[in-house]
Amino acid sequence: MRSLLAVAVLLGTLPAVADAQAKSKKAPNIVFIMSDDHASAAIGVYGSWLGKYAKTPRIDGLAKQGMRFTNGCVTNSICTPSRAAILTGQYSHKNGVYTLNDVLSPKSIHLAHLLRMAGYQTAMIGKWHLGIDPTGFDYWAILPGQGVYHDPKLRIIGSKPKEFTEFKGGYSEDVITNLSLEWLKKRDKDKPFLLFCHFKAPHRPWDPAKRFADQFKDDKIPEPPSLGDDLKGRAKAIQGTKLTIGRDMVDRDLERTIPRDLPPDELRAWAYQYYMKRYLACVAAVDENVGQLLDFLDQEGLSEDTIVIYTSDQGFFLGEHGFFDKRLIYEPSLTTPLIIRYPGVTKPGSVNNDLVLNIDHAPTFLDLAGVAIPKEIQGRSYKSLLEGKTPPDWPRTMYYRYWMHLDGSHNVPAHYGVRNDRYTLVYYYGKALGMKGATNRDLDPEWELFDRQKDPQQVRNVYADPAYADTVRELRAELDRLRKQYGDEK
Repeated sequence: MRSLLAVAVLLGTLPAVADAQAKSKKAPNIVFIMSDDHASAAIGVYGSWLGKYAKTPRIDGLAKQGMRFTNGCVTNSICTPSRAAILTGQYSHKNGVYTLNDVLSPKSIHLAHLLRMAGYQTAMIGKWHLGIDPTGFDYWAILPGQGVYHDPKLRIIGSKPKEFTEFKGGYSEDVITNLSLEWLKKRDKDKPFLLFCHFKAPHRPWDPAKRFADQFKDDKIPEPPSLGDDLKGRAKAIQGTKLTIGRDMVDRDLERTIPRDLPPDELRAWAYQYYMKRYLACVAAVDENVGQLLDFLDQEGLSEDTIVIYTSDQGFFLGEHGFFDKRLIYEPSLTTPLIIRYPGVTKPGSVNNDLVLNIDHAPTFLDLAGVAIPKEIQGRSYKSLLEGKTPPDWPRTMYYRYWMHLDGSHNVPAHYGVRNDRYTLVYYYGKALGMKGATNRDLDPEWELFDRQKDPQQVRNVYADPAYADTVRELRAELDRLRKQYGDEK
């Protein structure tokens, strides 16, 4: 997106838009709250096997006041690429951020730049994780890389490259929220604002706030139906992944010694309990702090003029298929919570089942602010969905690609695929990883097809089933079409 600024200046679109806004309705404020690895299954209002243990009353309350999306998806389920996709509205192969080790180009003109040029105040607080100092923001305070939960340190705008402010005795989510509230209090009240409040939780390793550490101490957390999935009939590349609960965890994950002499199923069930209790306790702090932000908007009379978005940078495996982590095109990893409240626009308590991608956020916010959407953006505004209207040509299929075979640090196969409202077709194109530090190794290309209507747990690969021959042919053609559409044919 290097040319966006030049295009905007040459065409004169941004000043014109700003003038138009000044003469019409006040531009809406935008509060974009994003957690890290928060699976939809761990949010009460989404409903899951976790039932009463997914305690998120404030996020649930936001959904009751706004719109809950059931098909929010990411284009590359890994932290750094997802964050770049949200800012730029582009796939990884367009914005250049493929893996955790890639850096967003400092020349990239993204959402924050464009809104700032249109008169918005902009702030980025919390997890940034894009390898450079934030650009396009009037204020920023960011965790160094992943950061830590307890006694976090943040770099604040104006500080030197290795100069950090330590918040001794603080918990990361509390600190990020407090800094967000401080910025909101000091903002120019005559201008609209864009606030990115990015929580660290519930990212691995799962360190709860002390007040929530024992919340589930005496409980037995229910298990997902596919916890014991043996992966039979699946691609060999999937059978070799290193995502298994217990077996592929380290002692630090659970804060206890893992009894590796247990039989595989027993080890997985044992580790699942400690994993989920720690994970859900981290979620509790996120929910509490979402409430702090919402309360402030109410107290300051800002709620009616503010769009509030709650989402996660990607989904996460909470024991489905016996996995933790993300990366794969499978549903728990691919899908992400998405809840939006826009008073006067979103119908309270409404549910939307249309497909929305993380590359759609940037064009939507520009659209809502009345700013022209640059042609380089690959996503599409979902403003009409917020209004309760689905355009006849709204996309019914999506393209996904995971690139971490370029990184060499995780044993998860490179793959791409297509998903619609019923099927998921996956192509593992022959690149997988050894352990950290190893070189890429070639595998035979493989395909998987899941009929999520008949097999919602995605445990049966029907790619070779003759009954699905027509479906395979249609989806492969659609996959080719999407790859061409998005310019990813290499």
